[in-house]
Amino acid sequence: MIRDRLGRLHCHMKKRFTGLEVSLIVMFGLMSVAAIALIVLFVTDITKNETTEDFVPQCSGPIPLAERVDCFPDAGASKLRCEQRGCCWSPLDERNVPWCFFSTNHGYTVESTEQPNPYVMNARLKRMASPSLFGADIQELAFHAEMQSSNRLRFKIYDAHRQRFEVPHDHINSLKSDPSSPISNTLEMTHKPFGLTVRRKENKKILFDTTMAPLVFADQYLQLSAKLPSHNIYGLGEHVHTQYRHDTNWRTWPIFTRDAFPNGGTHNLYGHYPFFLCLEDQSGKSFGVFLLNSNAMEVTLQPAPAVTYRTIGGVLDFYILFGDTPEQVVQEFLVLIGRPVIPPYWSLGFQLSRWDYGSLSEVKKTVERNRAVEIPYDIQYTDIDYMEDKKDFTYDKVKFSELPGFYDYLHKEGQRYILILDPAVATSKRVGNTPYESYDRGTQQNAWVTESDGKTPLLGEVWPGETVFPDYTSQNCINWWADEYEMFFKEIKHDALWIDMNEVANFKKGSTKGCADNNLNYPPYTPKILDEVMYSKTLCMDAKQAWGNHYDVHSLYGYSMVLATEIALKRVFGQNRTLMLTRSSFPGVGKYSGHWLGDNAANWNDIKWAIPGMLEFGLFGVPYIGADICGFFDDSSEELCRRWMQVGAFYPFSRNHNAQGYRAQDPAWYGAGSTLVESSKHYLRIRYTLLPYLYTLFYKAHTTGETVVRPVMHEFYHDSATWSVDRQFLWGKHLLITPVLDPGVDRVKAFIPDTVWYEYETMEQVSVRGWVDMHLPANKLGLHIRGGAILPTQNPDVTTTHSRRNPMGLIIALDDKDQAAGELFWDDGDSRDTVDSGHHIHYDFSVIYGELTMQVTHNGYSDPNNLKFETITILGVPYPPAMVSVTHVATGTLEKTITSVPASGIQYDHAKKVMSLRGLNLIVGETYLVKWELESNEHYRFDCHPEDGADEAKCKARGCIWEPSVIEKAPWCFYPNDYGYTFITTDETNSGITVDITRNNKYRSSGRPGSPDIDKLRVEIRYHSSHMLQFKIWDPATDRYEVPVPLTVPTTPETNEGRRLYKVEVSNNPFGIKVIRKSTGTKIWDSSVPGFTFSDMFIQVSTRLSSEYIYGFGETEHPTYKHNLNYHTWGMFAKDQPPGYKMNCYGVHPFYMGLETTADAHGVLLLNSNAMDVTFQPTPALTYRTLGGILDFYMVLGPTPEMVVQEYTALIGRPVLPAYWSLGFQLCRYGYANDKEIEDLYNDMRKAGIPYDVQYADIDYMDRQLDFVLDPEFSGLPALVDRMRGERMRFIFILDPAISGNETNYPAFDRGIEADVFIKYPESISDKIVWGKVWPDYPNITVDESLDWDTQVEKFRAYAAFPDFFRNSTAEWWRQEIQDFYTNTTFDGLWIDMNEPASFVHGTVGGKCLGNQLLEFPPYMPPLESKHMGLKHKTLCMNSEQILSDGKKVRHYDVHNLYGWSHTKPTYDALLNVTGKRGIVVTRSTYPSSGKWSGHWLGDNFARWDQLSKSIIGMMEFSLFGIPYTGADICGFFNNSTREMCLRWMQLGSFYPYSRNHNGKGWKRQDPVAWDAEFAQISRDVLNIRYTLLPYMYTLMFDAHVRGSTVIRPLLHEFVDDKATWTIDRQFLWGPALLITPVLEEGARTVNGYLPDARWYNYHTAKDVGKRGTMVVMDAPMETINLHIRGGYIIPWQKPENTTYYSRMNPLGLIVALSDNGTAQGSFFWDDGEGIDTVEKGLYQRNFFKAEENTLTSEVIFDGLHPNDLLILGVVKVWGAGPDIIKHADITIAGTTHRLTPQYNDVSQELILDATEKEVPMNESFTIKWSTGV
Repeated sequence: MIRDRLGRLHCHMKKRFTGLEVSLIVMFGLMSVAAIALIVLFVTDITKNETTEDFVPQCSGPIPLAERVDCFPDAGASKLRCEQRGCCWSPLDERNVPWCFFSTNHGYTVESTEQPNPYVMNARLKRMASPSLFGADIQELAFHAEMQSSNRLRFKIYDAHRQRFEVPHDHINSLKSDPSSPISNTLEMTHKPFGLTVRRKENKKILFDTTMAPLVFADQYLQLSAKLPSHNIYGLGEHVHTQYRHDTNWRTWPIFTRDAFPNGGTHNLYGHYPFFLCLEDQSGKSFGVFLLNSNAMEVTLQPAPAVTYRTIGGVLDFYILFGDTPEQVVQEFLVLIGRPVIPPYWSLGFQLSRWDYGSLSEVKKTVERNRAVEIPYDIQYTDIDYMEDKKDFTYDKVKFSELPGFYDYLHKEGQRYILILDPAVATSKRVGNTPYESYDRGTQQNAWVTESDGKTPLLGEVWPGETVFPDYTSQNCINWWADEYEMFFKEIKHDALWIDMNEVANFKKGSTKGCADNNLNYPPYTPKILDEVMYSKTLCMDAKQAWGNHYDVHSLYGYSMVLATEIALKRVFGQNRTLMLTRSSFPGVGKYSGHWLGDNAANWNDIKWAIPGMLEFGLFGVPYIGADICGFFDDSSEELCRRWMQVGAFYPFSRNHNAQGYRAQDPAWYGAGSTLVESSKHYLRIRYTLLPYLYTLFYKAHTTGETVVRPVMHEFYHDSATWSVDRQFLWGKHLLITPVLDPGVDRVKAFIPDTVWYEYETMEQVSVRGWVDMHLPANKLGLHIRGGAILPTQNPDVTTTHSRRNPMGLIIALDDKDQAAGELFWDDGDSRDTVDSGHHIHYDFSVIYGELTMQVTHNGYSDPNNLKFETITILGVPYPPAMVSVTHVATGTLEKTITSVPASGIQYDHAKKVMSLRGLNLIVGETYLVKWELESNEHYRFDCHPEDGADEAKCKARGCIWEPSVIEKAPWCFYPNDYGYTFITTDETNSGITVDITRNNKYRSSGRPGSPDIDKLRVEIRYHSSHMLQFKIWDPATDRYEVPVPLTVPTTPETNEGRRLYKVEVSNNPFGIKVIRKSTGTKIWDSSVPGFTFSDMFIQVSTRLSSEYIYGFGETEHPTYKHNLNYHTWGMFAKDQPPGYKMNCYGVHPFYMGLETTADAHGVLLLNSNAMDVTFQPTPALTYRTLGGILDFYMVLGPTPEMVVQEYTALIGRPVLPAYWSLGFQLCRYGYANDKEIEDLYNDMRKAGIPYDVQYADIDYMDRQLDFVLDPEFSGLPALVDRMRGERMRFIFILDPAISGNETNYPAFDRGIEADVFIKYPESISDKIVWGKVWPDYPNITVDESLDWDTQVEKFRAYAAFPDFFRNSTAEWWRQEIQDFYTNTTFDGLWIDMNEPASFVHGTVGGKCLGNQLLEFPPYMPPLESKHMGLKHKTLCMNSEQILSDGKKVRHYDVHNLYGWSHTKPTYDALLNVTGKRGIVVTRSTYPSSGKWSGHWLGDNFARWDQLSKSIIGMMEFSLFGIPYTGADICGFFNNSTREMCLRWMQLGSFYPYSRNHNGKGWKRQDPVAWDAEFAQISRDVLNIRYTLLPYMYTLMFDAHVRGSTVIRPLLHEFVDDKATWTIDRQFLWGPALLITPVLEEGARTVNGYLPDARWYNYHTAKDVGKRGTMVVMDAPMETINLHIRGGYIIPWQKPENTTYYSRMNPLGLIVALSDNGTAQGSFFWDDGEGIDTVEKGLYQRNFFKAEENTLTSEVIFDGLHPNDLLILGVVKVWGAGPDIIKHADITIAGTTHRLTPQYNDVSQELILDATEKEVPMNESFTIKWSTGV
């Protein structure tokens, strides 16, 4: 620009001046340019402060609100000032979201890069031209990154030309790099603008992405933002965080050490911790981010989620730490900053303190009264009141004259003494005007922090008055401090040191002189620290210390004091470990010191907030942590102090401490025998009992970096419910502490993670998991031991001095595998460095297979007390021990000895299942094995003779064991352990395993004549995807039948082991397959059990199950949704069999879902279509038995129940999307006399105004039950159907498969014969049709219905042929018959029945099936209905032949269960072909994948009350099976319904997806207009609700169609972390949001319903019910069904009409049910309702709704809908809108805002907004906002 101006000036002057003049001017100009250039060069590397007029911020790209990064963090933002900074301005109606935010063209660019080796990356960065925020921007930066280890990345950004302050960390600076992975696997750099992307190298997931916002690097303002992968952020400090998991809704946390009260604000406190941990997801994978910077800073968390750092000095020195679990991240962090010290054993005892006892005599009174009541109590403190005028290194020789002897007074009783020292040193003289020599010596040694001149000691004021401040960064000061401390210790002996006020605190602002006006005391930007003045309550920032300006090192003051104090303590205590306790801290202090949470208060908030505080300091590497028990300030109530003493007994640092002027609160002050004293003693005695475990945890922290106090989330990260648990905590892995933290309560909502737990005080196993209501009366807190734990213990005493002499013991809590493990670290408790020196004992404990191994792994210490393990208590022992032995393992000169524990030393509690071993005398330091043998567990037997009539001879003939059992149903005949197959060869690749196996011929044949065993088999295990695998077992030498149902499997296997959720192992002798979920280690399939049999007509395989929670298998009537595993067998063989207990019914679904104890879910499909059964047993285990084919298993891994169904339907095929009208109410009956009856019913329903879409005709409409032939009594039916359809009704006809063969002119049969479509015998037998009899009657007969059924069949039923629907020719024949029928009689859907296939004779007419009779009566007969009649009962001969579409011939024996499946697709194809619409097919017989084409009803049920609840179970099972369009016959098919039953069933059935009232011939009418006006009214009301919610139901059907989600949903699918939901089967959900709680019992006017842990609204009142996670008694008058909407969801709705045709025309409404945090979301799908493949063709609309912060948005995410089908927005109902009256609302669409009139109900808190008149089209996005302001 300068050059251009001079050039123009030169040209202009050529015209007016002489040459000389011009030359001089030019020379002047050139000199000016040179001068300017020199100036620019001088300042370029510091700043470039131009406000470049031509800079244009790039704001046009969509920067989401959640990703805005504040460009104006200081006060005074305005549009003008924002634009002056070159930033984007976009104001909102709220202030927490930045209005002024960075554009995309700020920051730096990468000018050059280099990579000296694969582990290092360097770069030079240049600032992009842009306005400055605060000036002094550094133009050129250096960037250095290195992989320091496989789990630690460091990157540092700093000034390329000038040295800036960097933290002189004593541990970090000593580390050496040991990389193993190239940095390119983890770090990517974006060049313009500069940005970094940190990825997890294993899966490339982005963890820390700074490209979201620019880097700012000025002299006193450094800013970096990064997007994070989840909201699960923990850490940052020190503050009071009211919850452990951070709120990411624009929260800013300042970090700068400060003497302030921890009262719950966002202000900065004592420590400086720019470290956080982020849990990525349920895998547990986590990472940590540490910024090594000690300057004042602030950290903002925002909803992206993202983090922004703003610091005002130093450099950006980041460390990213990677872990597979949160614990691993902490361990990596502590490798970086230094692992914590092991505190002395005695410091784990209980401690007492207060500020201002007044005198030593008062201290002793306190000691004596607590001794008198026998409070376990190790340590007594004195605060600054012991000092003379609060001066360090002095004591008050009047009030504390006997202090020199206090140490001995305490030690005499085994107690310890700790005193306090502050850093500030008084300048005044001592009492009597004598010199204060400590001050004088410090002055002589230049030990003080100085003013900015570097010479003059800075003066302030603290407790003793005017003070100076030691500069602990100076070696002179360190020497002075150690000298003074050593001299003082000689005068006043004590055991440890407490240092306070070291933030550093100053009662003056900066100094007694104030602070100078400069950029250190008043920087360009001050983070949002308390008071927002840098030197408030501390020193001037321009004060000088050896490490630098106080501005830079302020937050290191406490850290440097800790380092100096460690030197002093080592000098005084030598090899004694002692203890240090500091208030101010910085990462790394845990290596030397503990910390307490500061000057809290006696209130219920502070008792709560202490837990997040402790958990955070666990992250920060300071495990010796606790809060002042009972509160420091204020008087504590007895209740508060009692509850605090209970929880404080489990603080690692357990100290009761209070302040000057408040009443005493030591336990004994409340009175001997008081509840507080007794409760305190009780829990302190438990603490002291468990101190060996706690001490071992500190050893683990010291050696590996594990946390001591541990968040529940660290152990159970796979359970998202734990991510926010912060009212409970763990000791290590194994002890769960649940305190009472609220006044006046004795019940606590507690979370019990999903594993085995035992109640500590009763030792009983806990039966419930998830959120529980825990009863904790006044003297109790919750204490639970985790299954799998071995806890070392010691008999307690009043001090650790005494307890360390007592016998030790073990508490063993067995897990669900009867295993456990633990450790013990033991030393003298007081010496330094016992780990490094080896002066300690270390044990590894483990239990497996009933044997405890007490293995000494190191023995370098001999305890002087000759300690012994005397008691071992084992929890969860299922049976009494038959024998217990102890083996003393040989070591050195000792020989191995084995002794039996005498009966007197064994106690077994049958009720609690606890075994106690006493009087063991096992020497601590020796290795032992303790083994117990239990009485035989008969539940592990696998039945070798499942047939009836087992006896010893038959059993042994099969090579099995015969042993009677006292356990009911347990098998007496069972397989030997090695019965089965063994390996021949194994071939493992990265895509699977192939194994050849051979039968163990040690044993005889499986014992079923006619079914020879197959000796050699092949096993193929295929890893199809990360979440799906297949294992197939077959005979490679024989072409055996395999199921011809096509499945969708990936074209390529998942060969990357790291991506698979599972691992597979094969075991030998007996051969078995184990499938293990990698994330939890749970075995979800384990067939390595005896009994595997593979013969020609009998195949059996058993597997252990992961838990007792098994769902599925069908089709049969199950009394509960969760299977009962107490030896129940269920047969599966398609049959015309009305539902009944253990009756095999219409379909076959060999699929189950298993819930693991970890709340993970999996699904297993056996693709086998032969007759089969499954047996459950309590092991838990499952046995399959099938009569043919092969074993072909598919397993999906979920891990959630919904994902199991989604993955399963992806395999078998997604469900069909039903026509919208088919979601309407439907009426049918078998037994309409003529078409007039149907017409009258239709007219009555219309007159009653009852919503009703579909009318059926059952087989009555057929002439003599002949398919496609109209009965004369129904001659008017075609016209009636046309009329009804013209009035927007729909009609469905029934068709059965059987075709009469006795007609002389029956085109359907004739054309079928011509096309050869009917099932015949094989040519080798007969080549004749296999005739049955079904509904068609002979011609020219009159049926006498008074005769018995079999006689009617014989006399009146015609011979019937069965189409073979596998054949392509049959499908075409069927389509043509349907086409011809449609030409004469139109319809909208088809109902296909009797397709099991059903026959009224057995096998064939006459009952004599040709061919191999073993097929009709196989060697093994599953427990089927009428099994004595063989497989042919009520169906075709098994010898019948069918022909697959590829021409392969198969036996009906093999494909019988596929008949209904084969019938369904041709019917669906024909329906679409002849109607040109989607319609609906409803089929009775189903098999996996039938849902692709049809819905299903639950069969010919009965009018009984039990059928209501069983219909819910049936629907939930068919949801698992991938058939969401399902329901039961409302009011029952058989028998007469009662009015009450039918009414309750109408209410329930109104929420079936397939909602049809249907009953049988001969029973009285039960349609809604058959009863009375009240019945009709109630039916109308409940159906109106259904029709109102049909847009939601249709959206759920769409989700099922495209994603495989369930529609009818068990509660456990949404609340799987709540174990209470795992057995709920009398309630159900529509999708995630509508909870239905029907009345299912006669006479009931209330109903018990479970409300899971969520916000719930009563659908009828719109009110929040205010209850959750509990059973609720709900009023249920006859006219009401209980419905609840779940908070957090948005449900679309429409005003109901008499048919869906008309309701679909109404505006779309929304119910916005807000969650606790005021948010909700939902979606909406819409198409024409009946078009074919509208989803696949894109002819639909899809909306996503979101509500948050009083704003509802609708986003159109797909818009392909025909304009004729578009909807407009109607009424929006917002539930839970808040207590304040909503006065204003508006809607914005396409940039135009319209006012809405809010209707607000302050009782229900429902807000109603009617947008109908605005005619807002739903295919355009809109926003609705509401507020309480005008």
